[in-house]
Amino acid sequence: MADSMKGLKRTHYCGDVAEIGSEVVVGGFVDRIRNKGGVIFLVLRDRTGVVQLLFNETTDPAIFEKAASCRSEFVIMAKGEVRERESKNDKLKTGNIEIFVTDLRILAKAQTPPFEIVSDTKVNDELRLKYRYLDLRREPLQQNIIRRHEIAKVTREYFYENGFLEIETPMMMKSTPEGARDYLIPSRVHQGKFYALPQSPQIYKQLLMIAGYDRYIQLARCFRDEDLRADRQPEFTQIDLEMSFVDAEDIQECVEGFIQRVFKEVMGVDVPLPLPRMTFADAMDRFGSDKPDTRFGFEINDITDVVKDIDFPVFKDAVAAGGTVRAINVKDGAATYTRKEIDKLVEHAKGIGAKGLAYIRWADEPNCSFKKFLAEGDLEKICSALDAKAGDLVLICADRKKTVLSTLGALRLICGKRLGVIPEDKYNFLWITEMPFFEFDEDNNTWVAAHHPFTMPMEECLGYLDTDPANVRAKAWDLVLNGTELSSGSMRITDFELQQKMFEALGMTDEEIQAKFGFLVDAYRYAAPPHGGMGIGLDRLAMIMCKADSLRDVTAFPKVQNASELMSECPSFVDDESLSALGIAVVNKEDE
Repeated sequence: MADSMKGLKRTHYCGDVAEIGSEVVVGGFVDRIRNKGGVIFLVLRDRTGVVQLLFNETTDPAIFEKAASCRSEFVIMAKGEVRERESKNDKLKTGNIEIFVTDLRILAKAQTPPFEIVSDTKVNDELRLKYRYLDLRREPLQQNIIRRHEIAKVTREYFYENGFLEIETPMMMKSTPEGARDYLIPSRVHQGKFYALPQSPQIYKQLLMIAGYDRYIQLARCFRDEDLRADRQPEFTQIDLEMSFVDAEDIQECVEGFIQRVFKEVMGVDVPLPLPRMTFADAMDRFGSDKPDTRFGFEINDITDVVKDIDFPVFKDAVAAGGTVRAINVKDGAATYTRKEIDKLVEHAKGIGAKGLAYIRWADEPNCSFKKFLAEGDLEKICSALDAKAGDLVLICADRKKTVLSTLGALRLICGKRLGVIPEDKYNFLWITEMPFFEFDEDNNTWVAAHHPFTMPMEECLGYLDTDPANVRAKAWDLVLNGTELSSGSMRITDFELQQKMFEALGMTDEEIQAKFGFLVDAYRYAAPPHGGMGIGLDRLAMIMCKADSLRDVTAFPKVQNASELMSECPSFVDDESLSALGIAVVNKEDE
């Protein structure tokens, strides 16, 4: 039977014990045990760290016997005197002290856990996630969860100080198109109808601006039914904000202040302001990505004019078809990238959609994959245009512009990681501005919205919304950190007639507009102040600030790639009675 806590009240966390000679009471999990016969050391662990407990020949025999019975992960409380340790451990916060125990309570005994609770575990992810409550006892995960809390705390403090109101928006709302599939909730009362979990509070925060709450903030839970990645979960938290009587620069300046504050207070890192800006077009041309990692070079160069007269069919055909020829110079890459390694890059390029990859590997002398097509001086011209020298590797792609940029953008990152040139302790923030308003859907041969339908076009683009969609730019922007998109923002359409025109440009009928957005359209009839806002991914921000590889490492109870949660085994089946109350029957597609 477990001991009682009666008479004991915790006075200190393990990591906070310090004053020699003081009497303290601590509680936690038994981390390690060393029984040397006449002396027992128990290392006690809680979320703040560890502290060593001492039992020796002067300890009450009953307490000594109880200490000897302890095993790893037992929950105990201990009272005792803080003493200076004979054998110090400077690596630990409490490495210079220990507690001589005068009272010990075993509050709960533990079975042998399915894996050892240690920082550097080698256990596979599936087992760790099945026993997530044990995995969360490990120090690295605890520090990540604590840091995430600190980020949320600073977030609220900063925005409160800047006049924002925290307002909750509904978790059960109307299903509206937002780019991903909704998670739907059937209504028992209104059978055949469904609520949707919010992909974002987008519509509600715009309604709050119409209602006069000119600065809104919320740490909003959002849900999207989409395929998962390392930086994506089906449910996530967004630092959601909206501001009235502002322009894009006002919103960006406010967010810059938050970024500077949170990195300083949580990590002690100084972020210089203002953050650099780059247009979407420049980002794509230079880095092949709308979320470029600018911590290293290997930028994309347009060499179409340099190679257009070379009698190499790959180049000539691409140029003739209106395509482009571009290259990256992987500085000092020749030694690492042997022919076999380059072949892997070629296969990767083909996997992205490129037809192939040409290269110049300059080890002892330039080795060019298309050398037989070159006239005298051609190789020198290419190397000069790319500042390629001995030791470098040049990768060249010729195709449609979109294919070339996406291919070289991906290869740039692969090579950067392979060569170890991406600094881990550098934080490169970047605003991506002047986003395209439409994007072309090649499968359906039509233009579709690149953003939600309330995004404001730039004023100079209003005249050709109907005639030249490729050149319409949005009053929209992204905040990028080290190649990860942290946030998207935009100014919103507040003019009723322009909003109607935007819906029509997206191919929506009056009936569809009314059915999906009627309440918002009606609200704009009663006047709205100019407003805009952003949603900053709290999970992604925490992932980078914790130097974690995945959102799983900063989420207490994450989902795996198929959107299931291994510990509780959700989603799960529901009994027929519950389904019947909702007017729902499950159709087994395998039986159809």
